[in-house]
Amino acid sequence: MAGNWKMYKTPAETTAFFEKFRPLVEKSSHCEIVICPPFTNLAAAVDAVKGSNIRVGSQNIGWAKEGAFTGEISGPMLKAVGVSHAIIGHSERRQYFNETDETVLKRTQAALEFGLTPIVCVGELLADRESGNTEAVLATQFQKGIAGLTEQQFAKIVIAYEPVWAIGTGKTATPQQAEEVHAHIRARIASRDAKIAALVRIQYGGSVKASNAAEIFSMPNVDGGLIGGASLKAEEFLAIVGAARA
Repeated sequence: MAGNWKMYKTPAETTAFFEKFRPLVEKSSHCEIVICPPFTNLAAAVDAVKGSNIRVGSQNIGWAKEGAFTGEISGPMLKAVGVSHAIIGHSERRQYFNETDETVLKRTQAALEFGLTPIVCVGELLADRESGNTEAVLATQFQKGIAGLTEQQFAKIVIAYEPVWAIGTGKTATPQQAEEVHAHIRARIASRDAKIAALVRIQYGGSVKASNAAEIFSMPNVDGGLIGGASLKAEEFLAIVGAARA
């Protein structure tokens, strides 16, 4: 269960969040909990979760170990802070910052090289959904974005299906729509390796709230969530984490 804070909260607000959230999930063992704050808050978040079952992730990762890449942060830098996960290829990165399937692959490979767990995002636009091109879009993102990984690498990634039309819009894929796409993704993985397909976690992301989480997470191929706005409030995110227990 991952929370993507996007461009919200200061370090002080991050510390305050965990003071409230940590005691609420201290004994939760039914799922893995990861919070992904802005880069400036990573140190505060890592410090706040020490000794707990909560992990901290970044919202991006550079593909190089070091070098002249202004504005990027490398895997070794993230590891040094105490980060364990990295979101890669989020639709907002693709939409606003020209992320491509090719750079998604490079960032994913870098995360794995430096011991981080990649949360690799895939998903279609509303126009793709309405024109029946969802599977074709996912096939391209899969082929160019992650199919280049080795079997050993593939077994270590998390995939997040996030229909772009449902992110921050209040619209949510129905549980049946989410299940259909997740099953398609798993079948595509199974065409490479059935064992990995059974083990890989496929999250759903897109306007998940406490009110709809349990129904979405009840689907057999939905293995958790990549939660945006609802992860900014401790009580709301707690309710979503709890819904994964059902």
